[in-house]
Amino acid sequence: MATPILDIAGYCLDYATPAGFTRALDDVALSIAKGEVLGLVGESGSGKTSLAWAIMRHLPKSAREAGAIRLTGQDLLKASEAEIEAIRGKRIGMVFQDPSTSLNPTLPLGEQLAEVLVRHRGLTRKQAWAEGEERLAHVGLKIPKQMMRRYPHEASGGEKQRVVIATAFACQPECIIFDEPTTALDVITARQILDLFKELQAETGVASLYISHDLALVSQIATTVAVIHRGRIVERGAVADVFARPQDAYTRKLLAAVPRPDHRLVEAAAPRSGEPLVEVEKVSVHYGRKPFLGRLLGRANTQFTGNREVSLAVMPGEILGIVGESGSGKSTLAKAMTGLNRFEGEIRFAGRRITGLGDMDRAYRRDVQIIFQHPDSSLNPRQRIREILSRPLELYGEPGARKDAAAIGELLEQVRLPASYADRYPHQLSGGEKQRVAIARAFASKPKLVICDEITSALDVSVQASVIELLVDLQKRFGTAYLFITHDLNLVRQIAHRVAVMYRGDLVDLVDVTALSGGTLHPYTRSLLEAVPAPATAAA
Repeated sequence: MATPILDIAGYCLDYATPAGFTRALDDVALSIAKGEVLGLVGESGSGKTSLAWAIMRHLPKSAREAGAIRLTGQDLLKASEAEIEAIRGKRIGMVFQDPSTSLNPTLPLGEQLAEVLVRHRGLTRKQAWAEGEERLAHVGLKIPKQMMRRYPHEASGGEKQRVVIATAFACQPECIIFDEPTTALDVITARQILDLFKELQAETGVASLYISHDLALVSQIATTVAVIHRGRIVERGAVADVFARPQDAYTRKLLAAVPRPDHRLVEAAAPRSGEPLVEVEKVSVHYGRKPFLGRLLGRANTQFTGNREVSLAVMPGEILGIVGESGSGKSTLAKAMTGLNRFEGEIRFAGRRITGLGDMDRAYRRDVQIIFQHPDSSLNPRQRIREILSRPLELYGEPGARKDAAAIGELLEQVRLPASYADRYPHQLSGGEKQRVAIARAFASKPKLVICDEITSALDVSVQASVIELLVDLQKRFGTAYLFITHDLNLVRQIAHRVAVMYRGDLVDLVDVTALSGGTLHPYTRSLLEAVPAPATAAA
């Protein structure tokens, strides 16, 4: 039997804490052969990224290790720092989750790619620059010469990730680790990146460790899969076998949490009777300098259109899904409806005419709430949960309504958190728990419309399922309408009554969710549906 490229045997990892050592990885055993793609799946905090850092030998000094990690027979735990520096980038590459944070914002993209080629392949700067242009062309960038001279902020998310992938493959490494490489990308860009990965994998035969919480994605690209739970590998085998006939209870739980369009969580028919709760009429949003101001200042016109005459309506109690790639105008519309973006056109809410921020009085802000994508950014880290939740009660609470600790405890229990969490700070909660606090804050004012802006995109599949279940339960209890913004079409088909599709600022489709299966659709909508990975499910 051939020696595996990467062989991990009996590996344990502990981190030192004030309370003693905490075990992050326990007796991990994995091997990856040449040309194999091993998918590593598990929830946040299960140890996936800790294992990646251990392989790359980039652990804090507080780490304590045992076992072995071998690269073509060489034990990396016993290698010197000089040997590890020679191995990183040349024999082992890594593609990170967010290309914006893995690229140096102060250097052109070409400089960063050329540096790797100079350091690990011994090329001259001129040779490295020419090779870099070839590498960028090879990963599908249409203007490699210009892209080499651009800074990271001048490239899209997909373009930046292609540069990172080109850099990882540049030295023809034996093994590459992919740590959630498409999580930060929209569905079409993610599909393009995955197609690129498959091409390069087939071409080079590199041994790949693909880390993800997206089981549907892993089922399409991996040859074998390992399921990790609380630092231990609980199941491993061929992808088809593990996903069709899972043996471990945790694997079955993960598969059960995957959104399935055929498993509806709400009634298929949208509420039709009565007047719309909110109507958006020809709303446009523009960013940047206006043409006249640009001419007056002697500068070029830098105005961009975020939304272009968007018109839609939401009925009381309806869940309207809004989908589209990054930059299509989904969040721009949400911010216009909450007064965070100036807009042209008109919004009518419960019969009232809203033409701008000045019309959004306290009653409107009470009735229209928004939950943002990242609770780490939307929750004040200096305030306890009690203070965060007391604010909307003070602003929008009905006269005579309780605003005491009992009321805050009721809000927490409403979102299935213990009342004792009121004394905690946000950093003391998990990602899913923080998002539940954000949901509790939005529902404190008893709103009629809640705008959910990609609120599950940063959560792993099982936590996402519990948050969605909570939202559906609250909608049924209070009759709240949702504007549910997402790039996950499997999820939106599971919970929405109707779906609005946006593309480059335009609303190109507005259809009942059932019409997505066979109705007359815009070509862009069809391309979105084709890019969505089929959900991974266990056999009945």
